[in-house]
Amino acid sequence: MKKLVLAVLATAVLAGCKTSPTGRTQIALYSDQQMSEMGTASFADMKKNQPINKDSKTNAYVNCIAEKVVAVLPKEYASQNWEVVVFEDESANAFALPGGYIGVHIGLLKIATNQDQLATVLGHEVGHVIAEHSNERVSQSSILQTGMQLGSAALEMGNIQYRNEIMQGLGLGAQYGVVLPFSRSHESEADEIGLDLMAQAGFNPQESVTLWQNMGKAGSGATPEFLSTHPAPSNRIKNLQAQMSKALSEQSTAKKQGKNPQCKL
Repeated sequence: MKKLVLAVLATAVLAGCKTSPTGRTQIALYSDQQMSEMGTASFADMKKNQPINKDSKTNAYVNCIAEKVVAVLPKEYASQNWEVVVFEDESANAFALPGGYIGVHIGLLKIATNQDQLATVLGHEVGHVIAEHSNERVSQSSILQTGMQLGSAALEMGNIQYRNEIMQGLGLGAQYGVVLPFSRSHESEADEIGLDLMAQAGFNPQESVTLWQNMGKAGSGATPEFLSTHPAPSNRIKNLQAQMSKALSEQSTAKKQGKNPQCKL
């Protein structure tokens, strides 16, 4: 039986091997439809239980930036009808879910003080989606927790006993709207993808550095990096600066194509 289980797991892993946008090998066992169903259910759950900001000016501002970032996504993602919701939560967080969902906490607007800085965050969060980090996380969880029943969490969405596993797999904590960290490799990869996306949309990539400086001042990097799954702001800044030349070139190309975002709060 042990050999059979190992054989089944090995076959599943090999079948689910993919390559991320940055060339990293990853395991993604679930279909796009399954991931979308999980994202849809989780987002509906949060909207039901988390206060939503109704200010028209704030929502127009966040949607303006989100639309610009979404427009430069690969076709299969750009063609989705993305729903953007601003939640009345004072934490400096945002998230994106498979299926076309973006959530922004109102507290983030105190840290991301202009359109370019908020585009940095939204590009990063959407980067998690197009790199299939949620799929990878749920897949890893399934391999570790359910053995041969790899597909049970996705197939039993209606069964309450799987709710925590699904929420955690998507990068969402037990408290609605609170984002659990992805692994450091996922975060760094999303930083790289997000920087490219914001630049391709015409936003100023140099503001990504300012954003993480703001995060550092706000205490985001208080936990030593070796104790956290998030890279420290100083390391994120260093990595972003290493990619800045390429990003500035992409922004220049975007500007020539007429992409000049003017989202104002």
